[in-house]
Amino acid sequence: MHGFSFMFKAATLLVLGLQLGINKAQNDIEGGKSILFHLDVPTIATANEEITVKLGLETQYNECSVVRASLVSNVPMEGSFNYKQTRCLCNDHGINLYWDFPVNKTIRFAVVVEIVKDKNICPNDEAMVPIKGDLYYAYRNVYVY
Repeated sequence: MHGFSFMFKAATLLVLGLQLGINKAQNDIEGGKSILFHLDVPTIATANEEITVKLGLETQYNECSVVRASLVSNVPMEGSFNYKQTRCLCNDHGINLYWDFPVNKTIRFAVVVEIVKDKNICPNDEAMVPIKGDLYYAYRNVYVY
């Protein structure tokens, strides 16, 4: 049921964002603490080219968090585009996540990062989940020529 809830949140964000043209990350955390995105996405590709999306994450929290990252699009995609990656994110080291997938036509997609309560990800299951600011997203376009 938790997976359905996450997909519903992500799908809702994508639909609203695509309609409104929103391009921002949520940051409602007191004191400006947040998760920082370093997103590397090509803006142009040729038909059937395999592209790489690289997402670097850093946290400003003092505690570790379990983060789940995924890509969401209204265009059906194949391959690693659909993979959800879950990792432990701590302030003493950032993490990099990668997705490699082919593009056949121009695509707009969301990179979604959620702080979750999954167990057996961080050492000794010591991880925090904020009351606010547990969902971050950014939109990107890849134009295919």
